Amino acid sequence: MTTDTTGTVARDGDSRPGGPADSPFIRACRRRPVPHTPVWFMRQAGRSLPEYREIRASVPMLESCRRPELVTEITLQPVRRHGVDAAILFSDIVVPVAAAGIDLDIVPGTGPVVAEPIRTAADVERIRLITRDDVSYVDEAVRQLVVELGDTPLIGFAGAPFTLASYLVEGGPSRTHAKTKALMYGDPELWHALCARLAEVTLTFLRVQIDAGVSAVQLFDSWAGALSEADYRRFVLPHSTTVLSGLVSAGVPRIHFGVGTGELLGAMGEAGADVVGVDWRTPLDVATGRIGADKAVQGNLDPCVLLAPWPVVEAEVRRILEQGRAAPGHVFNLGHGVLPETDPEVLTRVVALVHELSSRRADQG
Repeated sequence: MTTDTTGTVARDGDSRPGGPADSPFIRACRRRPVPHTPVWFMRQAGRSLPEYREIRASVPMLESCRRPELVTEITLQPVRRHGVDAAILFSDIVVPVAAAGIDLDIVPGTGPVVAEPIRTAADVERIRLITRDDVSYVDEAVRQLVVELGDTPLIGFAGAPFTLASYLVEGGPSRTHAKTKALMYGDPELWHALCARLAEVTLTFLRVQIDAGVSAVQLFDSWAGALSEADYRRFVLPHSTTVLSGLVSAGVPRIHFGVGTGELLGAMGEAGADVVGVDWRTPLDVATGRIGADKAVQGNLDPCVLLAPWPVVEAEVRRILEQGRAAPGHVFNLGHGVLPETDPEVLTRVVALVHELSSRRADQG
């Protein structure tokens, strides 16, 4: 397959002039020369924007993810406001799990809450494999967005099997992941059956987005940092690999990200992504040494820095750009999501600063 439905995204890795495939973001993901370091922000389409809060005031989170017109508008908002180099689909990591038949809700101030947590083999069987029809609203939203975005690439995403499993086993967010680890250690066979099922659901969800026209995908393993490297390799890596390796033939860049994963970066790099996201705890040059020189990196400004005075923000942006030069490709981002209290104007200024500094360097070098 050489083109998506818009005819602009090269799936075989050969960028053609113009279109998302020739954008700075995709070029950086593929470790190719760029006119400037591309930048986007995790959770850029969300709580820091007043226009987002206005739309979401009377619409529950899951419902907003199922309404293509809302998904399209919310996804476009940060592109219009900040001039970022990529959009990311507005959705939530539990959307495919809900489509798979799990009774859950996204509770404001809490997060995903599961009515009947997964604890037994019979519970795993309740998670049915999904089809394109189960998430047709995502397909429709992506198709609308690639038309609206033109040359700006759209990133699709999904939650990784471990993070999804943790929500399902715990029944909601957890600080310790105690129930998750108890199942993982106590019944490895059941654990692997659960993660294998979630890997298939996730793979289908990402394929729907790719077939509809996204230019790249990101697999979020938000809670993987709760594990040792040995446990990650035994209980998580095989299932993340299933997802990422299952997308090789799609030809789009694959990004893999987790929080608190400094000690796991080498293993995460083995899962099959083209780009490894790095949180703010690990300098990008150090991360590159752990991940390897055959992958681009993404990151990694601490989201809290955006709340500091501008001179502090500027100094940190400069530091991260300098450390990112150690990687064969660098996508500037935060080390996690935008905090709700972030001033949107600061985000806009960061985008402009990254473009200015990296463009100047490209002109000089």
